[in-house]
Amino acid sequence: MLFIYTLIALAAVAALIFSVPLRAKVWAALGVTSVAAVWCSALAVGVLADGGTLPLWSVETMAFGAETGSMDTLSALFVLIISFTSVSTLLYSKGYVGGYLDSKSPAHVSLHYTALTVMCLAMLAVVLCDGGYTFLFAWEAMTIASFILILFDAQRKEVLRAALTYLILMHVGFAMLLIGFVRLDAACGSASFAAMARCFAEGNPLPLALVFLVGFGMKAGLFPMHVWLPEAHPAAPSHVSAIMSGVMIKTGVYGILRVAAAMPVSAAGETFGIVVLVAGIVTGLWGVILAAIQNDMKRLLAYSSIENVGVIMIGLGVALLGRAAGSQTIAVCGVCGALLHTLNHSLFKSLLFFGAGNVYSRLHTTSLDALGGVARYMPVTAILFAVATAAICALPPLNGFVSEFLIYLGILDGITSQTGVMLSAAAMIGLAMIGGMVVLAFTKLYGVVFLGSPRSHEVAEHAAEVDSLRIAAMAMPAAGILCAGLFPQGAFALVSRAAGFFFGGRVPFAPAVAAAAGRVCLTAWVLVAVVLLLVWLRRRALRGRTVASGETWGCGFTAANIRMQYTGESFSEGLESVAESLTQNKVEGRAVDKSEIFPTEHSFKVRHKDRVDSLMAEWWMASLRIINARIMRLRTGKINHYVAFALLLLVLVFALSVLNLL
Repeated sequence: MLFIYTLIALAAVAALIFSVPLRAKVWAALGVTSVAAVWCSALAVGVLADGGTLPLWSVETMAFGAETGSMDTLSALFVLIISFTSVSTLLYSKGYVGGYLDSKSPAHVSLHYTALTVMCLAMLAVVLCDGGYTFLFAWEAMTIASFILILFDAQRKEVLRAALTYLILMHVGFAMLLIGFVRLDAACGSASFAAMARCFAEGNPLPLALVFLVGFGMKAGLFPMHVWLPEAHPAAPSHVSAIMSGVMIKTGVYGILRVAAAMPVSAAGETFGIVVLVAGIVTGLWGVILAAIQNDMKRLLAYSSIENVGVIMIGLGVALLGRAAGSQTIAVCGVCGALLHTLNHSLFKSLLFFGAGNVYSRLHTTSLDALGGVARYMPVTAILFAVATAAICALPPLNGFVSEFLIYLGILDGITSQTGVMLSAAAMIGLAMIGGMVVLAFTKLYGVVFLGSPRSHEVAEHAAEVDSLRIAAMAMPAAGILCAGLFPQGAFALVSRAAGFFFGGRVPFAPAVAAAAGRVCLTAWVLVAVVLLLVWLRRRALRGRTVASGETWGCGFTAANIRMQYTGESFSEGLESVAESLTQNKVEGRAVDKSEIFPTEHSFKVRHKDRVDSLMAEWWMASLRIINARIMRLRTGKINHYVAFALLLLVLVFALSVLNLL
């Protein structure tokens, strides 16, 4: 009955959104989502305060028998993340989709908002289901809804390709999850996450755990299953990219966390920790290298999401290794750092995609080489984007620094306590390299887009600040970034309560973590005080003086122009030589030859294509061609053959029914 009620509820939501006037559709979607978000968030706050588990439903299903839904501390944290980002996304979409109301039909807009609402509700259901059929039902609803959202501009060929790639790979992941839950049910008589721990304790858990890791890793964007992500995010509208990157891929992280918590403290658990750690390091490095060489805002942000999933997996891998070694401090720092970075990434990545959406809605491009000097025309967007940029670079006193500091703390404790020194050192080196290249990538992004001079007349003519509603939507994650960075004790306390799932009960706020929270808070406020003091001293020193402005030194050029600025390609040229083996470049136009003393007008554009993406695309395209060729053999054009095919199908159905297989 639960599924019937669910379908009725979804039909009612669709009917509501389709029936209201065109400009009221966003408010209908926002109202439904806000009600669900507030109700679930209220329950989540209570669960985090009590530290227990709240039962929600119990139902008989056709596939796995009795199934339940509940909210524990991990679910509660993810409910808060999903609810907050869903509301801010729908609020932002009002202004963004408003620019398409004249070109899109009412049915198209209705379908978009219905899919967006269903996606938000399905994500909440994913983290509240205890596993099995109900979980897979919510997972599939989330996938189909996000597929529809990507198709918002379906008239573009690249959008169709990205959506199809996404749908195919998500169903590969779905098939892995289905295999995992079926094997779990066959082994333990239940397909719930609670049964997973019992099943893993009874035999060798590693093969089944790896099946789930692949299934959930496909959604999370783990290497090499990340290939859909850099294609889907640039194809989707910016608010859809924000919720997909900020929240939806975290449902994959949620699943991996469930599997990690069920792993026993044994050699198999340690091996799984090594696999997760190595996957995190490779994913993080691959993502950040590819991000740093991109020349499109949204593709750069998409690869950055892969990098951040890698950072989360590094934290989880450290936690698994610490738990296997019996070190509570390492385990607490690792899992709390992973959870806090999950929360932090949802804040600054949604804000970054909102900023990219502001730029695209005004200038109709996200190409770095077509922008420049945007900050003078969109000052509020530039300030908020700068906050998110500093946060994702893990600079204090913002939230990205807090979560990565916590992971570093666990790694350093592993080194000093001689617990897995080589693995801890590898994690340290990997995380440090990722952090350094993130600074390069986002210095390039912010500098080329917002600073300097406009590279085209379109920037000067059309760039203008967006409406106040979109600014308000951006201010929501910006406030979260500042709160988590300036008041880290609260953030640490929140994730330490959520980490109870990993240890089977309430996690003590470890003395090392408590001390670290105090030091981070003190450092943050000292830094703020120093900056304010320097601003005050500068103003006082310049009081009463006339400050003259002039041209920046042009390096000997007497007629410097906008063409002499760094482009996205030239900014990361050094890294591109290192990353050449990772990419398959697509070049349009011709570069200036060294022999051209007085070069003529040139057009030159490089798109850095992920080599793994190319291999995957070639694989599934070749598979589709083979399948199509086999199917085409059945198209004989003779009616008697088609009648025979229908009779064979009926015979097959009858035989399966007799054998009780259908």
